[in-house]
Amino acid sequence: MHRMTLPLFPSTPTPVPLSADAALLCGFALPVADALLEALHGVAAAAPFRHMLTPGNRRMSAAMTNCGALGWVSDRRGYRYVATDPDSGLAWPAMPATFLELARAAAAAAGFDDFQPDACLMNRYKGDARLSLHQDRDELPLDQPIVSVSLGLTADFLWGGAVRNARVRRVPVNHGDVVVWGGDDRLRFHGVEAPGAGQHPAAGAVRYNLSFRRAR
Repeated sequence: MHRMTLPLFPSTPTPVPLSADAALLCGFALPVADALLEALHGVAAAAPFRHMLTPGNRRMSAAMTNCGALGWVSDRRGYRYVATDPDSGLAWPAMPATFLELARAAAAAAGFDDFQPDACLMNRYKGDARLSLHQDRDELPLDQPIVSVSLGLTADFLWGGAVRNARVRRVPVNHGDVVVWGGDDRLRFHGVEAPGAGQHPAAGAVRYNLSFRRAR
């Protein structure tokens, strides 16, 4: 298989610490942002964005889809990873090489070597869509980091603590920024505020987020 040759990522990225085992990599994904958006649209053509339901039967404001060996889903039966898209019954689209290489490079830049994600949850935020404070705890190997890539409109990333009511830090994330957390910070509460109205030259009136995980 031909291996894609990506533009170089920043050779000496300067992580902005959020806490002991979490960092913001400003502009890290910019060299491949156009390629990421192209691949994202390809995934969404095969597995369209949709608004999932919470176990309490509430419609999520952000639209979601997945790629990789496993995909995260939510419905009345709960939160979980599955190998097939429940809307089509087909396997989730394969994770694009651009996605995988970026995720591994960002994890390494933040101090997490040998990251091998098998799932990428793709979120689409528009207008007042947001994601409330939560923990990513549906993955079995909690020793693996989370790599979160922002594309499109700017929004505030909410970086909380070990409990939901801990003080929250608001961190603006722009097109091409990447947040990585793991280790002792792996189960920190986090979320994202709504991007509001606006237009981004590459993504239009939305913010996309790519969240890479090792689910199994």
